[in-house]
Amino acid sequence: MIRIAIDCMGGDHGLLVTIPACVRFLKSNENTHLVLVGQQSKLEQALLLHRDLVNHPRISLRYAEQVVEMHEPPLQALRAKKDSSLRVCANLVKEGVVDAFVSAGNTGALMAISRFVLKTIDGIDRPAIASSMPNQLGKGTLVLDLGGNVDCEAVHLMQFALMGSAFVQATENIDNPTVGLLNVGEEEIKGNELVKRASELLRDSEINFYGNVEGNDIYKGTTHIIVCDGFVGNAVLKASEGLAQMLSDAIKAEFKRGIWSKIAAILAAPVLFSFKHRLDHRRYNGAALLGLKGIVIKSHGGADEYAFYYAIRRANDAANAKLIESIREKMLHYVKTHPLSQFNAGQTAVSNTLTVVDSNHE
Repeated sequence: MIRIAIDCMGGDHGLLVTIPACVRFLKSNENTHLVLVGQQSKLEQALLLHRDLVNHPRISLRYAEQVVEMHEPPLQALRAKKDSSLRVCANLVKEGVVDAFVSAGNTGALMAISRFVLKTIDGIDRPAIASSMPNQLGKGTLVLDLGGNVDCEAVHLMQFALMGSAFVQATENIDNPTVGLLNVGEEEIKGNELVKRASELLRDSEINFYGNVEGNDIYKGTTHIIVCDGFVGNAVLKASEGLAQMLSDAIKAEFKRGIWSKIAAILAAPVLFSFKHRLDHRRYNGAALLGLKGIVIKSHGGADEYAFYYAIRRANDAANAKLIESIREKMLHYVKTHPLSQFNAGQTAVSNTLTVVDSNHE
């Protein structure tokens, strides 16, 4: 049975979201045990509102008397809050008590604590934040890095591609997923030196490298995976979220413009519902911190019950697919078949693990 630790205190809404999401998940999954982690008094009080969780055979509690606030500096959370719900969850993964953990908490602190406690897989310099973004094929394009590393070298993008390939192979059963390198054009001569060097490494590897892709290819579904540095990735993510919100607000405003618009809205309701469901960002919630010796899933800080439920599903799918073993095997194979010099380059770059662009987002 898969065991998943839930940081019940993290996120903008904390227990108001995490507990109902756990209830929803347990009803739809019979082969997973959840370990709820949080402050004892608040956790037990929240459970009083959900009697079906009390004495539930697939629920256990672990208490943590500290909470990492959403805007708290990562180093402070790492050094001063060793009994936080984040730290307890990470320790549970390290000790093998659980197979994964999920949190909607402070991204910078999550990255710092997870990397400190779990360490990275051999051959990987830095963890990367990876998440699926909706595309017109009705599936998702895995994009990484989405903000974990704002300064990268080419070798890091190569490592991101390897981890992304292992992730898609393990969780989506795609034998040879395609990888695109995000650039300002498809031509090989385009891009800065980082992208050009990364392109060379990718072309010389055994990865199914499609070539350079542009931002619109994320939504076309041109490749299964798109790789970029964390600065670009986070900007793409925020722009996408902003555009989705603007379109949603604009459609609502137009249908409220007058009586005929309201009648049209009623007639178009089935189409609008289908459209909303297809592009509902909540179904894509749950970013994986790839490269760690344990499965860590980051939920959006503002996630509601439905979105957090999907983050738990992401963790469950990754654990069932034995994600860590898949990444470790792919990295081991790559190290054996490529010059060590390709990995040394990553040691001189400035680490930005603690400098996440926005601690409230994936």
